[in-house]
This record gives sequence, C-alpha cells and structure tokens, in this order.
Amino acid sequence: QVQLVESGGGRVQAGGSLRLSCAASGRNFRVDTMSWYRQVPGKAREVGGSITRDGDWKLADSVKGRFTFARDEDRNTGFLQMNSLNVEDTAFYSCNADCWMWTDDGATYTSNFWSQGTQVTVSS
Repeated sequence: QVQLVESGGGRVQAGGSLRLSCAASGRNFRVDTMSWYRQVPGKAREVGGSITRDGDWKLADSVKGRFTFARDEDRNTGFLQMNSLNVEDTAFYSCNADCWMWTDDGATYTSNFWSQGTQVTVSS
C-alpha cells in the first residue's frame, strides 16, 4: 500500500504563488506517473497535468505558462508550482500516482493511489 500526503495548499491573493507537494510513502513501490487534479463544487474534476518518472510533463491548457511540475525521486515527492494564480484556480486539489508495486516473493502489479487533497483559494 502506498500513502500519498499532499501539502502546500492555502489562501493566496490573485497573482500570487503556491507550491503543492505530494509525498509518497510505503513499501515495495515505485511511482511512475504523478498527476494533479482539481475540482470545484458542482463541476467535473479537471486534470491539471501530469509528470512521468522520466520528468516529461504536460499541462492542461488552462494552466499552461503558469504551473510547472518537478519531482524528487529520492524523496518520492512531486511538486506542483503554481504561479500567477487567479480566482478561477480556486479548487480542491488532489494528486494521484500510478505505482509499480512488487511483493516479497517477486510478483509485480500496478496500482493507483490518491492523496487526501488540499484546498487552494485565490482571492481577488
């Protein structure tokens, strides 16, 4: 089992920045692709973007040029740097990890995990 702990949300004024962290912990796993999603009450969840283990990342059009990704493989942690925030970025943000897992007897499988999420509120 893998636990994803997300941190870094909060309240910021429009034009400001926040950095979300998503730390994975557990046993016998490797994080492959890490993704961030956000959701506003009453609306469908939106994928913000993703970053692979190789460092390749892609972003939704709504955040291109403002958000960037990074990963620290030593700490199994992904980072979402959010700059030039606007009120439309206000949402509940969650990270998701596709993980490659293995058992003590050598069996391998993939699994998917979610963080507890964090609220980001941007005020005008």
